[in-house]
Amino acid sequence: MHAKRATTRRQVLKGGGAALVGLAAGAGTASGQTLRTTMPDNLARELMAYGRRSRYVETGRITLDNKVNMQMHGDPYGFDALTPLGEQMGIITPAPLHFISSHGDPPPDVDPAKHRLMIHGMVERPLVFTMDELKRLPSVSRINFIECLANRPQPGEERTLEQNHGLIGCSEWTGVPLSLLLKEAGVKNGASWVVGESLGRTQQARSFPLGKAMMDDTLVAYGQNGEPVQPHNGYPLRLVIPGFEGKFQLKWLRGIKVTDQPYVTYWEHSSFTRRERSPLGAYWEQGPKSVITHPAGGQRLPGHGYFTIVGFAWSGTGAVSRVEVSTDGGRTWQNAEIEGPALPMAMTRFKLPWTWDGSEAVLQSRCIDERGDVQPTPEEYGAFWGEYAAPHGNVIQPWRVTSVGRVLNAL
Repeated sequence: MHAKRATTRRQVLKGGGAALVGLAAGAGTASGQTLRTTMPDNLARELMAYGRRSRYVETGRITLDNKVNMQMHGDPYGFDALTPLGEQMGIITPAPLHFISSHGDPPPDVDPAKHRLMIHGMVERPLVFTMDELKRLPSVSRINFIECLANRPQPGEERTLEQNHGLIGCSEWTGVPLSLLLKEAGVKNGASWVVGESLGRTQQARSFPLGKAMMDDTLVAYGQNGEPVQPHNGYPLRLVIPGFEGKFQLKWLRGIKVTDQPYVTYWEHSSFTRRERSPLGAYWEQGPKSVITHPAGGQRLPGHGYFTIVGFAWSGTGAVSRVEVSTDGGRTWQNAEIEGPALPMAMTRFKLPWTWDGSEAVLQSRCIDERGDVQPTPEEYGAFWGEYAAPHGNVIQPWRVTSVGRVLNAL
């Protein structure tokens, strides 16, 4: 493996040396800048209690107004926001940049000292936990992605990377396994479903199988990336159900009800139900998916030469096994390099060196997960789902690089 990488680097340096030298020369011009050696005292003091990023960094979530929400997601309420996926470094999405999909439900102002979580329904011992009591229990931390059902490629030449793929984030979640709480309450014979209940203004609730709730990876989470979950992401408690569609992973969690059948709640019925196929529109595990984040829709290449194709891959059924990249519209494929260990149900970075000769190209990636499932083409996806093409869309995303370097959505 190391010999192969070394050969690749030699080839890149030999073939793309001029481009790399040009980059280095461009960087050298910065030496003429006048640099401050110290930060103003008042600003330095402000950063001591809770640090903040440099004033020169302006990356932020891409907020959606009502009109855009309605066009993209059929949601006429509130303001949602997209993760700036093209600017994410590493696999962890900073909490302030994690996407927001709340169906118009603003984050409630919850006093953690007064918040309670109730475990009830078909249990031997109904329980009520305070936040302090939950934090006294054994906790775990796991890195998992959460992806909204609406996060799928859609046609339209000008659609950007974030418009097609910005409803996903990956965090290190900390909390108590839901299975521990259910075992403590004692699940009664005949129970087979769990209903998560939210205290948000719209009182959302979701049903999911008891079998998933009893798996060790399903969490009642109070931590995100080393600090309390942020209000828009569910403070003070949320469900994290790795691999499942985001709609099941309720924010502002107030109750867990154990039942013997699924509940078709208002939101299930109005927004998610596909009665012809399933009583709950239940497409539980999200299939293998990937997207190139550079070059990607809405971006522009400054000129031909050496580039690194980079992107993310993920799967709701386990870890990413392999990612393949095509630069000729899917006629040929190359294995991309996976950065770091591929964690189960987590975003995984991949990269591939590419020298662009200035001619038009179509870039795309496909993910193969550890179960052997392969990310489908739009044709394969349509053939499988038929008219039910509305669920979680994991079709291959093509990006078209024009001769002038513009990158367009080629779906």
